[in-house]
Amino acid sequence: MTYLVALSLTTGLLCGAWMELSTFFNLIAWAGFAGCTTFFAAGGGKQGVKDALATNLSGVFWAMVMIMLTQTFAIPHAGTISTIVITSVMCLQSKCKWLKFIPGTFVGSFSTFAAGGNWQGVALALVCGAFLGYACEASGKWLHKVSNPVKAMELDKSCVID
Repeated sequence: MTYLVALSLTTGLLCGAWMELSTFFNLIAWAGFAGCTTFFAAGGGKQGVKDALATNLSGVFWAMVMIMLTQTFAIPHAGTISTIVITSVMCLQSKCKWLKFIPGTFVGSFSTFAAGGNWQGVALALVCGAFLGYACEASGKWLHKVSNPVKAMELDKSCVID
């Protein structure tokens, strides 16, 4: 079985399990998928987990700052002004090694807005999602290895799997 098929199968199963668990524990399922997506978009592996966690959670923080600024300052266009300032900061923070993956910051931010400012629920689901992505990747590698014991080391070089 190819690595892509193995990854696809295990990802499908684990994402189905996430749907059931998130429903059972009253977690925001779609935000978990956003965290999982961030993991893969950041390149996967242990670094993908680190990048997803750091940037998604910073995005949650910045969204809450925007919400608070908009509510605190009752001036015309407060939302627009806070968006301009905070969005700029969200991009500038990428100078920090841990916050270099700018799309992850935006995923955390828009997820917080989409959840109506429920930052606790979004943060928890994003964290779960980063680890869901890691589990998908690890289980895909495992299934590929056990289904192809001789060819396990001959993975397509275009796949990032470390």
